[in-house]
Amino acid sequence: MSHFNDFNNAQVTKLPNHLKQFIVDQNYEKYTPIDQAVWRYVMRQNYSYLKNVAYYPYIKGLQRAGLSIEHIPDLQTMNDNLGKIDWGAVTVDGFIPPAAFMEYQAYRVLVIAADIRQINHIEYTPAPDIIHESAGHAPIIADTDYNNYLSYFGSIGAKAMFSAKDFELYEAIRKLSILKEAVDADAFQIAKAEKELRYISENMGEPSEMALLGRLHWWTVEYGLIGTLENPKIYGAGLLSSIGESATCMQNDVEKLWYNIDTINYAYDITKPQPQLFVTETFQNLIDVLETFANTMAFRKGGTESIMKAIACKNVATAVYSSGLQVSGVFTDIGVGTNDEVTFIKTTGHSALAFNGKQLAGHGKDYHADGFSSPVGRLKDAVKALEDYNATDLQTLGIISGRKAELLFESGIKVAGAVKDITTENDKLLLIAFKDCTVTENNGNILFKPEWGIYDMAIGETIVSVFNGAADKDAYEEITLISNEKTHQIIYDDKTLKLHSLYQAVREIRESGEGLDKLAEIFAQLKSNHRQDWLCALEILEIIYHKKIYHQLEKEIQVYLEIKAGREIDHTKLISDGLHVIKNPVSQLITED
Repeated sequence: MSHFNDFNNAQVTKLPNHLKQFIVDQNYEKYTPIDQAVWRYVMRQNYSYLKNVAYYPYIKGLQRAGLSIEHIPDLQTMNDNLGKIDWGAVTVDGFIPPAAFMEYQAYRVLVIAADIRQINHIEYTPAPDIIHESAGHAPIIADTDYNNYLSYFGSIGAKAMFSAKDFELYEAIRKLSILKEAVDADAFQIAKAEKELRYISENMGEPSEMALLGRLHWWTVEYGLIGTLENPKIYGAGLLSSIGESATCMQNDVEKLWYNIDTINYAYDITKPQPQLFVTETFQNLIDVLETFANTMAFRKGGTESIMKAIACKNVATAVYSSGLQVSGVFTDIGVGTNDEVTFIKTTGHSALAFNGKQLAGHGKDYHADGFSSPVGRLKDAVKALEDYNATDLQTLGIISGRKAELLFESGIKVAGAVKDITTENDKLLLIAFKDCTVTENNGNILFKPEWGIYDMAIGETIVSVFNGAADKDAYEEITLISNEKTHQIIYDDKTLKLHSLYQAVREIRESGEGLDKLAEIFAQLKSNHRQDWLCALEILEIIYHKKIYHQLEKEIQVYLEIKAGREIDHTKLISDGLHVIKNPVSQLITED
């Protein structure tokens, strides 16, 4: 990539390449005057309502994250502010894979969708947008206990095992959200995509680690409440950025339950209002519940069950031997001994070996292009694990470079060949490479033949950990870094451009306090040429109501908007909410910024 903008932010600078590849330029100039007005409308609504129900001081939180009610945030300003609390922010293109999203959180970087919802989706959008990400997630990020939870959640989520179904679900959600936000969306295609998504989500089977973690994330980061059951406050970003649901969630018909490990038994449906919400007394409790769940996960448990999760995943995962050797690839087979212990593992296709997250020289996916297989366990009659053998032990065993050797494992697997290389790291044996090698199981089944080339035998008594993705992602993944290309140039017609200029004129009048005499003419143009628009008229009304001028015009606009609210079902609530905020101003509180 020709340039990578790290915004002079330490957290963004630290991101590895496989995460940097999702970053796109914000292209601030693409936001239109209508986009800016949509931001301001939603933020004023949020503030008007949230000052009573949000857990944290909303305005202070916005300021600490470099946000304002008046303007769509600029990434540089956000990073200047977030940097003071050791966080950063980047813009990406819509949905990114869940594991990548988690990893960004672990690096203490907020991921923000660069786009903003269209005015016809102002209350709620299925696609991620800058309002949800920055107005929902950013204001609370300054709370130390909470941001520690977020980054810890990210580090655990990045290791969570997926099921093959999870990947299908992600693809279906991404496809639908792109269709729904497309300007020329075809209703038939949307209906078809919705049907596909419904089918996949109704047939998910046993939930994976990622699906269960997804529930914990949903009931905390997105929909969480904090305090007491009787008087909880909102901290979840999904509630904070949905004007509709933040109001209804406090009603009694939405049940409030204590947040604990049992919460993972509650699935959620992103298309419906929540039937219940979970309340935590403290943010520390969120970390404790997460820790309890993490103890059940494959990356901490290892063993047979964890390799079985990797096989079910059908995507790249990593198994870690007790020696520290990491094997990354798509797992397809496992040998299991009489006590359910792992005796053998096998990957198919591109595989790679690493130690401590760094690929071993010469053991990338091009070298192991056809998969990797190796025994796991102890040698027969051995007093200690093979990874702990020193040079003398190996000589006693007959493992000498250039000589023929034969190893028999407790499981009955036999490896016979000429020793080529021995790899050690931190006083642990990781690999022995053999030429002219044959590997057989005790039933005579052949696992490796001499004509297949060099046999790299992994060493380790047990599999101690299994996690999602490759061990060294930067070495393993195809890194595209295509960030500069994706500027969506929308071509606006003349009528829309005229409407943009009316919005811009109203903003300039409001911010400068000058040119008030032009408002009547702007309203006349809205009435005659832009009947579908409602927000610009609201903004004009707001100015004259607060300046206490042009009473005749004020009445006229009020009537115009009330008739509109009565006729246009889609706009009824938006207009009445807008009028409410004008009459119950947040302005004097906002100007304290």
